[in-house]
Amino acid sequence: MKCLVTGGNVKVLGKAVHSLSRIGEELYLEPLEDGLSLRTVNSSRSAYACFLFAPLFFQQYQPAAPGQEAPRCKILMKSFLAAFRSLAMVEKSVEKCCISLNGRSSRLVVQLHCRYGVRKTHNLSFQDCESLQAIFDPALCSHVLRAPARVLGEAVLPFPPALAEVTLGIGCGRRVILRSYQEEEADSSVRAMVTEMSIGEEDFQQLQAQEGAAITFCLKEFRGLLSFAESANLSLSIHFDAPGRPAIFAVKDSLLDGHFVLATMSESDLHSPEPHRLVPPLQAHSSTPHLDDFANDDIDSYMIAMETTVDSEGSRAGPSIPLSPGLRPPCSPGPDSEDNDAEPSTEPGTPPPKKFRSLFFGSILSPAHSPPGPSPVLAEDSEGEG
Repeated sequence: MKCLVTGGNVKVLGKAVHSLSRIGEELYLEPLEDGLSLRTVNSSRSAYACFLFAPLFFQQYQPAAPGQEAPRCKILMKSFLAAFRSLAMVEKSVEKCCISLNGRSSRLVVQLHCRYGVRKTHNLSFQDCESLQAIFDPALCSHVLRAPARVLGEAVLPFPPALAEVTLGIGCGRRVILRSYQEEEADSSVRAMVTEMSIGEEDFQQLQAQEGAAITFCLKEFRGLLSFAESANLSLSIHFDAPGRPAIFAVKDSLLDGHFVLATMSESDLHSPEPHRLVPPLQAHSSTPHLDDFANDDIDSYMIAMETTVDSEGSRAGPSIPLSPGLRPPCSPGPDSEDNDAEPSTEPGTPPPKKFRSLFFGSILSPAHSPPGPSPVLAEDSEGEG
C-alpha cells in the first residue's frame, strides 16, 4: 500500500487523526478500493469512529501491489499521532506526506516532505488484524438534524471542558436545546450549575425531529468531530432514535466521509436513581460469533455482539461500502432475562453509575478461522467512559 497526500489535504488528514485520538488508543488502517479507511473504537465499545478518504483525496493511491491482497493493520494511536502532533507546523512547513505499508518488515512508514528539502520519517510497527466494522445505518433513524459545524461549535462553546455528557433535544417552537447533563447527587442540597443553549430552526439545513425527542451522549467525542468539521467547513448531520440507541454523527464531502457512532443513555438511567439493566441488546444479523483481539478484555463487563462474515475469496476485500451495514431493531426480552446476576451495590453517598448501550462490531475472517455455529455472543454492558 502506498498513498501520497499533498497541499492542504495533509492538514485535513492530520485533523482527522486528532479527532480519532479522542476516542480510541488504537488505529485500524485499511486500504480499500473505495479509499483509505481509518477507524478506531474506545475500550468500552461505546464510541466508534471512521474516516474514509476517497482515492481522489490523494495525488497517488495504490491500495495493494498488483496480484496481492490489500493489507490491514492496527497501530498505536499515539505513534501515528506523533507524525501530525503540531497541526500548525504541518500547515506551514509540510508540502506532502507519503504513507506506505511494508508487510515484510511489518512497518508503516509515514514520511513528511517539508520545505527546504527536509524530510521527517516515522517508522511505525504494526500488527495484522481483522477489519473493524460497526453495524449501523443512518437511514433507519427517525430523527435527523443537519447544520453547519460552526453553528453547533458555537453552541457547545459555553459548556465547561470537564463536562462529561450533554443532552440534545427538541423543545417548544422546534428549537434545538443543548443542556449539560448532571447526575442526581445523593445529597439533594448540592446544586450544580446547569448550562443550556437554544438554537432556532432557521439555523438548521434540515430538522426532521419531533418535539420532546432527546438523547444524552458524551461531549468529548462530539467535540472531536465538531473540530474536524469546522476546520474543513463541512455540515454535520446527527441521526438518532430513542434514548439508549446509538446516535450517528456524520460529515460528508466529495473526497471523504466521516462517521462517529456514540452510545446514548437509556431512559431508565435518566429517570431513576437506581441502576437498571438495559433492554436486551440489538441482534447481529446472520452472524457467526468470533471474539477478536478487542474481546480479550473481561467479557463479563461488556455487551458485545461480534459478527464474522465468511467469504469464498478469503474475505480480504471486506465490504465495498464500509459505512452502510444495517442496524437491527431490539429483540424482545427472553424468559431468562430475570435470572441475570444482580447489579453490584453502590457505596452510600455516591452517584449511581452511568449506563450506555454498547455498539456492535463485525470482524471479517478467512474461512479457516471461522468457528462453527451461528449463535450470537452477548455479555453485560459496561460503564461509559465519559
